[in-house]
Amino acid sequence: MNVRNCRKCKKLFNYVVGPIVCPACREELEAEFQRVKKYVQENRHSDIRTVSDACEVPVDQIRQWVREERLEFSDDSTVGLNCEKCGRMIKSGRYCDDCKRDMTQSFSRVMAAGRGTAATPQKPKQEKTNPKMRFLDS
Repeated sequence: MNVRNCRKCKKLFNYVVGPIVCPACREELEAEFQRVKKYVQENRHSDIRTVSDACEVPVDQIRQWVREERLEFSDDSTVGLNCEKCGRMIKSGRYCDDCKRDMTQSFSRVMAAGRGTAATPQKPKQEKTNPKMRFLDS
């Protein structure tokens, strides 16, 4: 049994998987998310600070939802995040499309190279005719 403290309310709960928040706080976060999502859909040109103030949700939580690609602002919105690799402005996620493509191609090349190299056969060990350990008959 894996018991942990909720990061939000500090109560003990039986942790299974996902963020370390209790079921009650998880439901509250989901309700906040739905409220923010509805506000963003109705007010497409709002920035994160305005959404945060209107919905009473911390800016960091809204940024986390955008990074998780659960929430996305419109293309003409002023809201943007920086790609974690190149720094280009993006609307959601952690990486821009170009960096995602580059990482995918690099990973594919590494995997292909790993499959293409065969293990070099090793020479079998030869038994020594003159071992260094000798036994004396008594």
